[in-house]
Amino acid sequence: MPTEKTLPTPPERASVPERGAKRRDEGRSGTADTGRSLSEERSDETKGGRRTDDDLSRLEAGLDRLQTTATASGSGSRTRERLRAVLPPIGLLIVLLAAWQLYIVIAHPRPDLAPSPLQVLGALGDAWQAGRLQEAVLTSLERGGIGFVIAIAVGTPLGLLLAEWKLLRRAAGPLISGLQVLPSVAWVPAAIIWFRLSDATVYFVILMGAIPSIVNGLLAGIDQVPPQLRRVGTVLGASRWQAATAIVLPAALPGYLAGLKQGWAFSWRSLMAAEIIATGGSIGFGLGAMLDGSRQLADLPGVLATIILILAIGILVELVLFAPIERAVLRRRGFLLGGAR
Repeated sequence: MPTEKTLPTPPERASVPERGAKRRDEGRSGTADTGRSLSEERSDETKGGRRTDDDLSRLEAGLDRLQTTATASGSGSRTRERLRAVLPPIGLLIVLLAAWQLYIVIAHPRPDLAPSPLQVLGALGDAWQAGRLQEAVLTSLERGGIGFVIAIAVGTPLGLLLAEWKLLRRAAGPLISGLQVLPSVAWVPAAIIWFRLSDATVYFVILMGAIPSIVNGLLAGIDQVPPQLRRVGTVLGASRWQAATAIVLPAALPGYLAGLKQGWAFSWRSLMAAEIIATGGSIGFGLGAMLDGSRQLADLPGVLATIILILAIGILVELVLFAPIERAVLRRRGFLLGGAR
């Protein structure tokens, strides 16, 4: 009798509704997981944004505090700045005077060849009482100031002109450099022949000494100006002269100031040379004439007193006029913090 074979029971298949329910459950689970991950990412982004905002806030607070500190200490730093500028020269002067007096005490030199500081100071006092000192200082300062202003008025446009026209610069540049090297005292005899013994002689010598230095200083500053600034002026529609005066000249200000300082030094030296040589006529009584008068009288204390006075005026103009302007320009350009320097 044949035996009946039992067929394996096939696995039960889930019904369609059950499969749908299962998929919905999986979808809900996946959606929940995705929602959690998205919420976590958003939370992380929010925290990162908060951290960034906090960092920016702390940075702004630090910058504000730095600016407030710099502003609050502005007056104090400016006072310290002036003291740092004035005290070292005064200290050096005291040391030199002490060494001079010590030499007089130890060596006992001849008074007519090596006067003491007190003798030199006495010569200044005598000139003050006679009224010659005030007249000489005022006359020389007036000549030096007027001549220097005229030199700026001539040298600045000339420097801009040479900077804009390259052919003209190649032609006149070596001549201006040669005039800067030429001692201005060489112009005194020619100036006396041209203008006689008058103030025009002195002013001519001052201009020939100061203008080349101002021009070369301005050219050196313009050479350091980035070409991008010129292109910006061209894009904005500035003319060649407008770009030179409104863009190039302010950008070349540090080099221009250096040229002005050197121009003042040359003008002061030229003035003294002209006043020493060109005396008499309608030329007034300046420090150079005072120096030459003391030489003619073999008055060494008077000679040294006048030399020290000429030197002191040059240093005073540097400290009072040029040094503050230079510091202001450097501070505006960001090279100085507050009043440091």
